[in-house]
Amino acid sequence: MLRMSSSFIRTLREDPAEAEFASHKLLVRAGYIRRTAPGIYTWLPLGLKVLRKVEAIVREEMDAAGSHEILFPALLPREPYEETNRWSEYGDNLFRLKDRKGADMLLGPTHEEMFTLAVKDLFTSYKDLPISLYQVQTKYRDEARPRAGLLRVREFVMKDAYSFDINDEGLERSYMIMREAYQRVFERLGLEIVIAKADAGAMGGSRSEEFLHPTPVGEDTFALSPAGYAANVEAVTTVAGEALDAEAIAALPAAREIETPGATTIDALVRFLNENAPREDSRAWEATDTLKALVYIEKTPEGEESPLLIMIPGDRQADEKRLETALAPNEVRPFAEADFEKYPAVKKGYIGPQGWGLEANGYRLLLDPRAVDGTTWVTGANREGAHTLGVVAGRDFVGDGFAEVAEVRDGDLSPDGSGPLTLTRGMEMGHIFQLGRKYAEALGLKVLDENGKQQVVTMGSYGIGVTRAVAAIAETSHDEKGLAWPRAIAPLDVHVLATGKNQDVFDKAEEIASALESEGFDVLFDDRPKVSPGVKFKDAELLGLPTTVVVGRGLEKGVVEVRDRQSGESREVPVESALEEILKDLRG
Repeated sequence: MLRMSSSFIRTLREDPAEAEFASHKLLVRAGYIRRTAPGIYTWLPLGLKVLRKVEAIVREEMDAAGSHEILFPALLPREPYEETNRWSEYGDNLFRLKDRKGADMLLGPTHEEMFTLAVKDLFTSYKDLPISLYQVQTKYRDEARPRAGLLRVREFVMKDAYSFDINDEGLERSYMIMREAYQRVFERLGLEIVIAKADAGAMGGSRSEEFLHPTPVGEDTFALSPAGYAANVEAVTTVAGEALDAEAIAALPAAREIETPGATTIDALVRFLNENAPREDSRAWEATDTLKALVYIEKTPEGEESPLLIMIPGDRQADEKRLETALAPNEVRPFAEADFEKYPAVKKGYIGPQGWGLEANGYRLLLDPRAVDGTTWVTGANREGAHTLGVVAGRDFVGDGFAEVAEVRDGDLSPDGSGPLTLTRGMEMGHIFQLGRKYAEALGLKVLDENGKQQVVTMGSYGIGVTRAVAAIAETSHDEKGLAWPRAIAPLDVHVLATGKNQDVFDKAEEIASALESEGFDVLFDDRPKVSPGVKFKDAELLGLPTTVVVGRGLEKGVVEVRDRQSGESREVPVESALEEILKDLRG
């Protein structure tokens, strides 16, 4: 039993100044967490109990799936991450430090390398496989903009698991076992989940899926079709038209330049064309007829920089996350004024793809997938005050590849042909990958197969954000008064309040609290003698335990009050049968 009079629980009446979301506000106000530094939080007693409840559910399902728990250090040497090139690829997100001897170290963002080396050290034969290992460990990533409480932080708890198989068929089985375990985890946590196709990103691998919790406060956007297609927008592929063959392209009219003074934006260009260069087919010019130039400075993990041109339809904007995903591990920044001065051939407002490309001018040219060979566009003419009409992809310019950079919109066609897409906000709760052999090859993880030959092991990776799950549950389990925890996650089972001045009120409340404790339930007893009933009620609503028992004025009538926090229902029960009635609630 925890007693409010002597516990380390302090509630706040005001929201923290930097808090944006309900989970952040309420977890701080209710005394579950405290900010230590931007993106770093201290877990106070009640918060730690919730965290441990979530961890317990995750562990139970991982164990049931046949995975074995281990624990790696958070402080790691540089060398394994150098072998996989992630020492460079992680960029500024990686916490790097040196020990007293000058050796490079890091705080682990993920532990693929450590899991791989552990299996390499101990396993030598296909007979040892398959094996699945997991840990619940603190991770560190130096977020540029930590925010939203536990949702975007620099230190967090994650469950990461890895499967090791001799072949791809085994990986598929391991992947599906873990996929089903994740569904059970989130069902037990009470979180609605959509399983969405995702981009593997820096993790690499073939198949990748995210477990997204639909919520307006989510930082991810994902797309859904009526027939069940689901994908993070970073992984949505564009439905493009058919390319024309060389003969059909050769028959298209030649491109022609026109003067377009002042038309430095797509809107201005379309307006100018409709006023001064009407189409022969009498259709009005639209932004979809144009290719917009996005010019960047691209930086490789090794620090090399060069201009990069990406062409997208003029009616679309670039999606920063899709851009980041498409170009990883390279980083990009938009051209600045100094860059235009450094590269005078790049004409601001009039950039076209003609003359760009690694073969043409040594700079990469990437195209939107809609710009297939034979499509005709209006583009910049690469000289001040001019554009070119009838520019044909595959004839007048050739890209060095395609890039999924343009925004995805409501109504865009699903890539699997299942209908128009609808965009929804979501919060990433878990992510699973078929890593394949990337890390095993880099670190030399091989075993002898049935024929006695060395075989590279194939891997899967499976992560759940444990601290993020606490925030997500808080985000969905509250009202205007405070938190309202589900029973499976609540830090304690029942909150007993003594709301009166007479000693018999405190005695009866303690009697009930002790009896509940003896029945195996975790009890919070508000035994504070000089605190008003109103304050106790507000604290109880803010803390959000599933059941509240109020011993107060009703004691004179021989009743106590039992409140259900989530439903808001309240009833009076006779004192003599109070324990029995409360136990019915607690046991369901």
